[in-house]
Amino acid sequence: MGYGNKTLKECTVLLCVATILLLAESRRVKQPRCPASCTCTKDNALCENIRSVPHSFPPDVFSLSFLKSGFTQITGGSFLHSPALHLLFIENNKIATISQYAFRGLKAVIHLSLAYNNLGTLPKDVFKGMDALVKVDLKGNNLECDCKLKWLVEWMHTTNAMVDQILCSGPPLFQGKLINDLVPGSFDCITAEFASYQPLMFESISVESFTFGMDTFVVFAQPFTGTCSFLEWDHVETVFRTYDSIQSTSTVVCKPMVIDNQLFIFVAQLFGGSHIYKRDISANKFIKIQDIDILKIRKPNDIETFLIDGESFFVIADSSKAGYTTVYKWNGYGFYSHQSLHLWYRDTDVEYLEISGKPHLILASSSQRPVIYQWSKSLKQFDRRTDIPEMEDVYAVKHFKVKSDLFICLTRFIGDSKVMRWDGAMFKEVQTMPSRGSMVFQPVSIGNWQYAILGSDYSLTQVYQWDLKRGQFVHFQDLNIQAPRAFSVVSIDNREFLLASSFRGKTQIYEHIMIDLSNN
Repeated sequence: MGYGNKTLKECTVLLCVATILLLAESRRVKQPRCPASCTCTKDNALCENIRSVPHSFPPDVFSLSFLKSGFTQITGGSFLHSPALHLLFIENNKIATISQYAFRGLKAVIHLSLAYNNLGTLPKDVFKGMDALVKVDLKGNNLECDCKLKWLVEWMHTTNAMVDQILCSGPPLFQGKLINDLVPGSFDCITAEFASYQPLMFESISVESFTFGMDTFVVFAQPFTGTCSFLEWDHVETVFRTYDSIQSTSTVVCKPMVIDNQLFIFVAQLFGGSHIYKRDISANKFIKIQDIDILKIRKPNDIETFLIDGESFFVIADSSKAGYTTVYKWNGYGFYSHQSLHLWYRDTDVEYLEISGKPHLILASSSQRPVIYQWSKSLKQFDRRTDIPEMEDVYAVKHFKVKSDLFICLTRFIGDSKVMRWDGAMFKEVQTMPSRGSMVFQPVSIGNWQYAILGSDYSLTQVYQWDLKRGQFVHFQDLNIQAPRAFSVVSIDNREFLLASSFRGKTQIYEHIMIDLSNN
């Protein structure tokens, strides 16, 4: 028994030794060899005319070069099995794209050259983790100095590595300039977008936003249900929810106005007369306080509210053959007819604006060119001043300002809509917009952004953005809204929303969101 145990122990020891030797041999055999098409010395490896990056190299190689290779991209993790590399030369190849993670794991690389390739850009943070870098060579590429490369300029200003002088191949603004001379502030990389946020399950023909008390509301006129629908912002659910309504008949406009902390709503109807409502705070509801003269206002189409010398007014554009476009004034107890502007012209829109610091109205009509009225301080009425020549068949007029310049957008259903600028004596054409089927051409301002939205019954809604350098609108975005009739912007909780009424489909709410192109 003792002899047998001794023999067993000896066998066990021999077996362990054999296993260790086999493992050592296995490890020795599995050491990476120099890849085919590459030439390796003790410290260096040179690869020419190969079709892809080899997975591994001998462990002693600390300098790796690729020349005249057949591959056009470097994928993520291409050098994870070569962590000992110190020098990496990828030169005179046809590399067009590099993964953001191509150089991950190369913590010891001190010199990286990507010279003389076909690189048009570099992905953000491609050098992340390469903290030992001393020099980067990017010359001989076609780098576009656009927002996608802003990160590189920022990195060049913070890294300890030296980057050789590189020329921008584009865009035109920077073409031929040295990337090394650019600063992050050279790039304007913030853009915006109107993103669909909340559809509303009703048709509408007008939309207004207003503030009453400490809250912000929106109101839509629904012609088919004869309703003024009020919505409020739900700060918890972050959606617009139902607040209240006013029942009426064939409603075309629901216009709010706050006077001495009292909320009034002017409700224009095609049939049954138009009315004025007031918000009763104690009863928490709207009550009708006044009818609007049905003999003057027979077919209302638009309402504008305004203040002159601290006094409150509203004006209704009447589109009937026998109605009067009429200005009404608040007397402390109610609204009374202050001035009838003219008969028989079938006005479709009225716009209040200040020209050279003086109150004006512009009336658009289906029977004459837009007419400009100016407020007379002595008479306390509007006097006809002039019309806008060569602009027949204008459905609506809306104004906006860029710095100190005054512009108007004129909507035409048939023909071209126009953008015009006030030159001190008259409105002069700046831009023409094809607009078949358009009934709204609405300028809206959001922060420093100026837009104009051209709706159509026959095509997508066109959003234009004002280009300061050109002094014109440029196409910005398309929105899919069926038969839009009005737009309004509301700011809530540091967010901006675009409200879009739809005469034949769902009313839409869009959010104006900011996009940093340098992060793409």
